[in-house]
This record gives sequence, C-alpha cells and structure tokens, in this order.
Amino acid sequence: MNIKKHIPNLITLINLFCGCVAIVYVSQNNYLMAFYMVCLGIFFDFFDGFFARLFKVSSPLGLQLDSLADMVTSGVTPGYVMYSMFTNSAHEFGTHPAIPFLGFIITLGSCYRLANFNIDTRQTDSFIGLPTPANALFILSLPLVISFSDSLMVLEILTNQWVLLVITLCSAYILNAEIPLFALKIKKFSVKENALQIVFLIISVLMIVFLQYMAIPLIIAFYVLLSIINNLFLKK
Repeated sequence: MNIKKHIPNLITLINLFCGCVAIVYVSQNNYLMAFYMVCLGIFFDFFDGFFARLFKVSSPLGLQLDSLADMVTSGVTPGYVMYSMFTNSAHEFGTHPAIPFLGFIITLGSCYRLANFNIDTRQTDSFIGLPTPANALFILSLPLVISFSDSLMVLEILTNQWVLLVITLCSAYILNAEIPLFALKIKKFSVKENALQIVFLIISVLMIVFLQYMAIPLIIAFYVLLSIINNLFLKK
C-alpha cells in the first residue's frame, strides 16, 4: 500500500475540517477564531498541493477534493460571515429579513470560480480573478476590523447595509473577473525578475505591523490594484 499517495488528500481533508469548525465559530459570532481556522485551512490548502508534487502523486481525485474543501473553507464560510454581518446590522437598523441571505452571493461566486479554475488551463502559474482563499481572508477580516478599530467612521461604513451589499457584489465579481493577477511564488532568486512580488511583500508586512487587522482587506485590495497597474504597463 502506497501511503504517500494518501498524504495530500488527508491534508486536504484537514483543510475541510478547519472550514467546518470556522462555520461553527461564525454561528457563535466568534469571528476571530473563525478567521484563525480559515487561515489554518488555507495553510493546509497550500501544502496539499506541495506534497502532491513532492511525492509525484497528483491525481484527479486530489483535484476534486481540493475544490470541495475550498468550497467550504473559502466559499461557504465567507458567505456565512457576510450573512451574519447583514443580520447584525439589521438588528441595529432594521431591514427586510430576506436581505441577509444576499451575503451568500459570495458563496455562489466562489463556487463558480472553483469550478471554472479546474478547467481553465491559463491559471497554472498565475491567477485570473481573485483566488477564493484571498477573498475569504478579505471577507473574514471585516468583522475583525469592526471589533478592533477605534474609528467611528469605519464602524458606520462596515455596518451600513448598502456598503455590505456593494462589498458582496464586488467580491463575487472580482472572483470571476478576467483580470490577470501576478503570481506570488518566487521561482528564481532574482531581485529584478521578482521586483513586483518583493515590493508587494514589503508593503504588506509594513501594513500588518502598523495597521494589524485593518491591513488584511487593504492588502488584498492592494494586490488587485497592483496587478491591474502591472497589466497596463505590460500592454504598453
């Protein structure tokens, strides 16, 4: 029995388990633990592919398991978080009871992206549209920004139902937009060839140091914006 071929799939299932636990924490309004569990799931999501390539045991089964696990960790969880944010704002400001369910538009967009990713041969070295893990981190960081920010303006913005709706629609769009995003993997140790990645990483670290949880959505937005600017320069 070849145990090696089962290791990547086991790691993928741990990712799925982390997503399930994160959903439970969201149901308890414990967004910090939900965020940590999603981060842990994304960590395992990276290493399942790493070990599959290391042991040369990549398989169609592993590909399907990976997408199904991501669907829970990076698809259902952020949709549920947005549903919860809508619900919490509704308790304060009042709204139609069906409105919070619009948060699951993020889950629908994530599902479409994951299915499309499996058949899109263009996304082997870089991404077209925002990857679901990055989008999940963006969404799950929002309630943390509310909790840990001292700014009344930030609180008012992120509890405004119209703002939440715009974020939801933009999230579903950017997941599936035909926008090439630069790869974060550094294949060659060359400063010139990896200048974009190095600048992004340095600025991201500085944001985290000075802004803490507020940095997370800004880093994701900066990643998309920097990719768009990079694309414009490449066209020229």
